[in-house]
Amino acid sequence: QVQLVESGGGLVQAGGSLRLSCAASGRTFVSYVMAWFRQAPGKEREFVAQIGAWGGSTTAYADFVKGRFTISRDNAKNTMYLQMNRLTPEDTAGYYCAGRTTWGTRPSPSEFDYWGQGTQVTVSS
Repeated sequence: QVQLVESGGGLVQAGGSLRLSCAASGRTFVSYVMAWFRQAPGKEREFVAQIGAWGGSTTAYADFVKGRFTISRDNAKNTMYLQMNRLTPEDTAGYYCAGRTTWGTRPSPSEFDYWGQGTQVTVSS
């Protein structure tokens, strides 16, 4: 069982940066594939980025964030991060971290077992 808590959201101007954190409880965090999803009002939850278990050397990104966002993890701190640069108003959404035990090439929300409560990111123009 893993419990996830996101933090780091807030209000930022377009072009700015934010770093989201996802703190996990439990000693099994290192073995979980972790991901970030986001959901804007009236829209479905969509995949943002994924990082592999253990060393986290494998990552994957949605096309709309490539080159702007970076996912990482610090297993010693049981924490995953999402560094978001060059933010645009279209990035405004609730951001959620999620965990599962296996890697998948086309992550969908239904494939993840554990979820955080989300943190709001609002980008003003």
